[in-house]
Amino acid sequence: MSIQPVLPVWSAAECEEVVRDLKAAGIAMVAGTVCNLAGIYLAKTVAPDRLSSFAGAGLGASPTWNVFCIDGGIAFTPDLGVIGDMRLRLDLDALRQLGGGLAWAPAEIFDQNGRALEIDTRGRLRRIQRQLEDSGLQALVGIELEFTLTAADGSAFERPGWTPYGLGPILDHESFIADLTREAAEAGIPLEQVHAEFAAAQFELALAPATPLAAADDAVLARLLVCRLARTHGLRASFSPFPFAGGGGNGAHVHFSLSRSGSPLFSGGVGPYGITPDGGSAIAGIVAELPGLEGVLAGSILSGARLRPGYWSGAYACWGRENREASVRYLEATPGNPRGANVEVKIVDPSANPYLAAAAILGAALRGIQSALPLPGEVTANPADQSAEQCTTTSTRLLPVELGAVLDELEASTAATQILGPDIVQAAIAVRRHELSNYGAVTADELAEKFRFAWSI
Repeated sequence: MSIQPVLPVWSAAECEEVVRDLKAAGIAMVAGTVCNLAGIYLAKTVAPDRLSSFAGAGLGASPTWNVFCIDGGIAFTPDLGVIGDMRLRLDLDALRQLGGGLAWAPAEIFDQNGRALEIDTRGRLRRIQRQLEDSGLQALVGIELEFTLTAADGSAFERPGWTPYGLGPILDHESFIADLTREAAEAGIPLEQVHAEFAAAQFELALAPATPLAAADDAVLARLLVCRLARTHGLRASFSPFPFAGGGGNGAHVHFSLSRSGSPLFSGGVGPYGITPDGGSAIAGIVAELPGLEGVLAGSILSGARLRPGYWSGAYACWGRENREASVRYLEATPGNPRGANVEVKIVDPSANPYLAAAAILGAALRGIQSALPLPGEVTANPADQSAEQCTTTSTRLLPVELGAVLDELEASTAATQILGPDIVQAAIAVRRHELSNYGAVTADELAEKFRFAWSI
């Protein structure tokens, strides 16, 4: 079913039916969220009887919601200030019932006359998905979320040793993980897997592939569930890219596949590993535009501390089959990969807005296809070990980690502006330059302490 270019309007009778279902299920509160340009989550809540207002005319919010910063400041822009108002409207198609009398749905942003605003990131992903469909392409997206559990006071969770990917860490938090698995399934997002990660108290959950808009919604809801359950278990969950000094970083890797009329673009062709010409162009588009898009995929003041060679974070703009140091990792269609061939973009971290991250990646892939870009040479070893000649052949580039340079690339990127729109790019730069201006001289260790929960819910 083709996605609507704008948020559908529900009739009063349809809303009333939903309200009856919510009341019958014991739902006392409906939360509607938006994720802003700093990657933080803002919300309005209503009782079920107010649902039709939230989904219809919408609830008011200041335009500065888009540029609230991780420290509580506001990054005013020429277009986003103290004047004006927005309306937040729930997408009832995405409404989910959660335990404990709570329901959740994502919201999109409109003006007072009911027109969708260009600054809205979920609406931008909706339009990118429609552009793909209009080009005869279907996309599936799967997101992997890493998070770090802490004690209730935010301090490091004490454990006598940590086994990366081990069973022991799972048993340490067995009831939390069991509740997360159960509640995610009940909310309609069954988890593909959950495992302990490399860093102490770090875990990763993998979400099943879905259409782009649904996948981003699932990532938001999964973060909500993790943070909510952590509270009930006397813990907290950090989605910071770099939560502790000397520790590992949290990623939010985005996998995607593309098909046309049921035929996959990343397999069944004549290119390397069966990649089709359009599939190669999609990969080429992402590799080419990653430096300019890094500011929305990994653009926070703490992102650079994670994006380092040797940490499997994708520090090099290049591609390779199962290459965990490449920013674009290709997964071949094999018996061991039942989901089929797909591409993982590794530089994305949890400080990124998931709607914006998916829109940027898919938009770059579509640009590559439309321009028929040739697939660059593959990086078949550690990108750091390549010669200068090999780097040229494979279009390899070490991505910047200094935030000023990252934002300069975003500001200069015509592709970013064309994919995401000037309003979003301007606001994204504003919130990140606020971080740079106020904390550019602060050490990563101090920043880790200060902003450990800035991107948690």
